[in-house]
Formats: sequence, structure tokens, C-alpha cells
Amino acid sequence: MRNLMVFCLPSVALFACVKSAFPPPCDSEIYCTGPILHQVQTFKLFDDDKYFVDMQMREPPDVVLSAFRNLSQSLPTPTVPPAQLRKFLSTYFNKPGGEFVSWTPPDWHEKPKFLAGIADEELRNWAENIHNLWKSLGRKIRTDVKDHPELYSHIYTPHPVIVPGGRFRELYYWDSYWVINGLLLSEMTDTAYGMIQNFLYLVNRYGFIPNGGRIYYERRSQPPFLTLMMESYYQATKDKEFLRAALPALEQEYRFWMQNRSVAVTVNGAEYELNRYHVQVGLPRPESYSDDLELAEGLTAERKEQLWMDLKAGAESGWDFTSRWYIDGDGHNNGTLRETRTSQILPTDLNALLCLNEKTLASFHRILGNGDSAALYDQAAARRLEAIESVLWDAERGAWFDYNLVTHSKHFEFYPSNLAPVWAQCYSRPEMGEKAVQYLKGSGALEFPNGVPTSLRESGQQWDYPNAWPPLQHMLIDGLSKLPSADAKQLAFDLAQRWIKTNWVAYQKYKAMFEKYDVNGDGKPGGGGEYEVQLGFGWTNGVALQLLDQYGATLTSGSSRVSSCLLLPLVISALMLQ
Repeated sequence: MRNLMVFCLPSVALFACVKSAFPPPCDSEIYCTGPILHQVQTFKLFDDDKYFVDMQMREPPDVVLSAFRNLSQSLPTPTVPPAQLRKFLSTYFNKPGGEFVSWTPPDWHEKPKFLAGIADEELRNWAENIHNLWKSLGRKIRTDVKDHPELYSHIYTPHPVIVPGGRFRELYYWDSYWVINGLLLSEMTDTAYGMIQNFLYLVNRYGFIPNGGRIYYERRSQPPFLTLMMESYYQATKDKEFLRAALPALEQEYRFWMQNRSVAVTVNGAEYELNRYHVQVGLPRPESYSDDLELAEGLTAERKEQLWMDLKAGAESGWDFTSRWYIDGDGHNNGTLRETRTSQILPTDLNALLCLNEKTLASFHRILGNGDSAALYDQAAARRLEAIESVLWDAERGAWFDYNLVTHSKHFEFYPSNLAPVWAQCYSRPEMGEKAVQYLKGSGALEFPNGVPTSLRESGQQWDYPNAWPPLQHMLIDGLSKLPSADAKQLAFDLAQRWIKTNWVAYQKYKAMFEKYDVNGDGKPGGGGEYEVQLGFGWTNGVALQLLDQYGATLTSGSSRVSSCLLLPLVISALMLQ
């Protein structure tokens, strides 16, 4: 029997206790559970719930808790009126952001070499502007966070970071893969090295990498890109000693995913092991506390706990949130945000990513002369490839699809992730990649002028239509560019041209890079979800720089659709030179 943990949440009228069989989001009684969190968030004292949990305490937690207890006991009810609550916060907390000192990456310099390969003058000037943005996104954590961690929700890491931007003031896990790739193009290898060292530090501390650099993320991760970060860094530097030093942490993270995020599934009488997102924390997310409480209103206690766990699993996926994770009462991929059941879905892209991790870990061991260990990872990749093709591949449709653990069937909606094995090169027969190209062409997802939408369903969630997200565009383009056919390579170029035009036009209008874009409007940022579209933006910058580097000889700022017949010879010539 599981031990029940009890968390008391003071409601507007009385104290209510929530029983949970799982641990809280973190151990802090201020940032993750407790009456202060509950009252501040349910009174909506700030426009964004994340604001409060990013504030720094001026006094130790026991002093703050005691002061709040005394304040509550001096009132007729346990609920502190908003005016007094604001006064309490101004006395015991500082605004967010004080944990950082200003920092400009010392390895930033003008005119990195890749700029010379961008033929279009306007795009080259824009790429310089993107390169300049690294200076504004650099953050160094004050030593006080290390010396007095109890006063902060921020997790100390020893090296400075490039943050996404906007409300995302701290490092984030999967965002940083594209950030690091952009930094390497900008020849900022020291900054990239420091960021990877931070992630290794987090693995050594937690056994995995949290979603982001806050203690309220301590029980969940994000898509495991650390091994690929190391691969990018190694390809840029050939630093074998750093690779050797990093490898134990890379393997430790891999074990975390296999031990805590895997599930066995039986298909056609054979059993396969695949991975999922699964966070066993049955309480509201501290940074979205009021949203999670309101969404769960009217549900049974058990159903609330399940919903809150699956919302965290959705956050762990990076796709927070999307109709992709919906499973309604009949088991179908349908419903609303209340039907989020992320943990009951085997995602194609997570398993493609882990397949690529296994292949990359094998290559690392070969580089370091560890043949036996390399063979073990080769075997793991082979087992996963068999599982992906047996469970997720659909030969008739020509793509890979998420698997529903409730109905033991695939979800056939369109998502760019349906082609993730092409990006990971995790498929056994060449015709599968070419079938996937035909699937994409027939899906309806290529009919939009400004990128491939995250789905074709308009749910109001930000990881659905009409939003297009930089990492998904890059994975799709990168995968298509690796296929042997000229048709696939041309499609990759066409999608790169659309995406660069979308980003460039938005930059001309707003002098800003956004985290996501609308596929229908030139230069229109995306919307929907739990917060306003954010400026910055780390992974947007990294993806744009990578595409400008890969296709700089032929990309133009002048049109969103480029004639295939005019550009195909140029594209093929450019590809042959790479």
C-alpha cells in the first residue's frame, strides 16, 4: 500500500486537506505547498502565477512561515485579505530577478564566420542582429543563491546561462539544445561549455535534469537532449577529454529515463519497452497553481490527482499543452484540457530521441575505445528500433504515430512529431523515409505560408494549430534534408525558406524574436495557452541561425514561396558543398 501524504490548503472559507499518494512538487512549504502559496495564487495577486514562486525571501523560511501563521491567527478567519497579503509579501519577499547579476558572455565577438555564407544582404544583417541577442539573454547567478539556497526558488548552477527570455528567467532543458547549437555557430564555445557543465551538475545532483532551473520543477524533466548537446559540442571542438568526463552523467540520465519513464506494451503477442512522460506528483503546479485548481473543479479527489499528474507530464513533454495529450472517457484522442492524459500515451518523438541518444552513446564509447559498452548501446538502439516499428509505424499511412495505452491503438491525428524517426534516422528501410515525405505532402500541413502547424486542430492550446514552434520546424527540416531524394531535400529547403521569412518579417515589424509564430499571418506571433507570447527567444534564435548557416547561399528575404524550378539546381549545388 502506498503511504498517503497530506497537504493542507486553506480555502477561502476553511482549511481543506488534499491527500496525495505522491510527493509534492518540491520540499518547500512556501514555493511548492502550504498556505502562503495557496492564498497568494488563489487571490490572483499577480497576472502570472509564476511571478510569486520566482520571488526571493528576505528572511529564512521558518521566519516567513511563523510570521504568516501569526498573521492568520490574528484574523477572524484563516484567510488573509488581499491588502494585508500584499503588505506581507512586500515585507518578506523581493521581486523576481534579484538572483542574477548582469553578465555579457566574454566569448561573444563580432562577425562569426558563418555570416559570410549568407548571400542575401538583408538576411545577413538580420543574422548579425540575432547574434547580438546572445548578449541580452546572458544570466549569471549571484553567489548568494549558492550560499543561501533556502531563500530562493532558483536552483544554483555554477556557470552562467543563456535563458529563453521573457517570463522564462532561468535555464530550461530542451530549449538549451537549440541555444547551444546557435552559440556554437556564433563561436561562443566557452558559453556553450558552461551550459553543458550546468546540466552535468544537475544530473549529478538530481539523477536527471529538471524541466528548468527552479525547485518547483524538481520532480519533472523535459525531452532528454543532453547527449545531443554533447554531440554538437564534440563535433565543434573534438574535445575528447570533456567527452570522457561527461559520459558517466550522460549514462546516468539515460538510466533515469529507462528506470522511471519506460513501460512494457504487448503488440501481436510480442512485448516491447518504450518510453513515456510520467510525473507522479498529484498536486497543482506551483507556477500555474490557480489554473490547475480551476481546471480540476468538480472532479473527484482521485481524478484531480490524476489530472494534475498528467498536466505535469504534459509540461515534461515540452508540449504544454496540446490536444495531442487528450484521451476522453471513451479512450479517444478527443476532449478538452481536462482530458489531458499524457502518461497514457507513448510519444513518437520521445522514443525517436531516445533511439538517437542510444546511437550517440554508442558512438561516444567507440570514440573513447570502449567497444563492449558501445555494443550494449547498439543493442539497445536495435531493440528500440524494433519496438518503434512494431508499435508506432503505420505502413499504410507511411508515418509513425503515438500509441494510446488505454485503447492499445494509435492516434492518427497530424503532428510534426509523426516524422520524428526521420530526424533521428531511426528506421530500418529507406522507403520508410520516402513514404513519410508522401505522408507529409498529403497531410494538409504544408498548406500554410508561414510554417508547419503543431497540429491541425484548433483547441486554443499553444501547442496546436495555428501555432508553429521553432524546434519542431528544425527537426522536420533537418530530417527531410538527410533523406537521399532530391524531392525531400527540396521540401526541406522550401520549409526553411518559409520559416526564415516568417521570422524575418516579424523581426522587421517588432524588432524581436518570438517563441512561436502563427502559420497564417506574415510576421504574426503565436498565441493561446496559459501566458502571452514571449520575446527573446533562445531557441528561435538558435534555429534561425542554423537554417541561415545550412541554406544561407540560397535563402532570400524577398518571398515566402520560392520557385522549385528556379532554385532546385542551386539547392542541390549548395547541398553538395556541405
